[in-house]
Amino acid sequence: MQPTVALPQSITWRVQIDRAMWVAGVRALMLQALHPVAMQGVWQRSDFMDDPTGRLLRTADFVATTTYGSPQEAEELGKRVRMVHQRLSFTDPATGRRHRADDPDLLVWVHCAEVVSYLEVIVRAGVRLTASEADRYLAEQTRTAGYVGLDASQVPGSVAEMRAYLARMRPVLRAAREAAATVRFLLWPAVPERLAWLAPLKPLWAPIGALAYYTLPDWARRAYGVLPEVPGSQVAATAALRALRGGLNAVPENIYNRLFDEATVRRAQAARVRLEAAGYDLSKGFAGLRNPASWPVPASADGAPPPA
Repeated sequence: MQPTVALPQSITWRVQIDRAMWVAGVRALMLQALHPVAMQGVWQRSDFMDDPTGRLLRTADFVATTTYGSPQEAEELGKRVRMVHQRLSFTDPATGRRHRADDPDLLVWVHCAEVVSYLEVIVRAGVRLTASEADRYLAEQTRTAGYVGLDASQVPGSVAEMRAYLARMRPVLRAAREAAATVRFLLWPAVPERLAWLAPLKPLWAPIGALAYYTLPDWARRAYGVLPEVPGSQVAATAALRALRGGLNAVPENIYNRLFDEATVRRAQAARVRLEAAGYDLSKGFAGLRNPASWPVPASADGAPPPA
């Protein structure tokens, strides 16, 4: 039986199965936009402004596939991503230099902005991780970087390495005109026709966009200056983020899954079959698998779980 990419015992599962990932994903886009060259790639060669929801759902599908998809599903998706990047190039108007979308330096930035956003937002939303578990998460994500064409050695594999990388990148980062426009757009994006049924619920997006913004690092918010900084805003943001997470967790799975593309839902269903066959208890859904009591009884003397 083909295993899943990340077992419920992994830190990747604990972080990326969490429903606060909606905020984390938007925050990642806002942070990524601060790299002026990477932002030009999105601005010139992406349909992001025409279909922001599609971009977010594609990111959600990538996260889902590299969390609970099969290795074959993850590699196939990674291959498609790599092929798209290989075909795209763009010009930096500031220098006139031509760049490829699969430039390793740009891919490293996109990867790091994503995974650090996932980690920081999910922990702030209430998921408890020790320092060693945070390190393990970033180490696990070095494998995910391989799906977009990077080697594990090219990306930070610990919190200390991630902090050092972000510190090195600070002089490069700035809120260019396109980046500021992207953030404003993310705060109130258009609803695509295929999700027209969600249009009456669009006001519910406001807290997701605002929380994504207020969970950015202080220096990033200062660079953007899009929303006001008032005393107590960070305490309020943390409380609101935890409340939003609680509300999302209360949504029944059959309703929650309507937010995703059909392919993502099919992958989740296939993962359930694999995990149940391996002895995992899914009576409380994927979220319930974060409880070790739902895992199979170890089959080896060293306590390692049987492969899924």
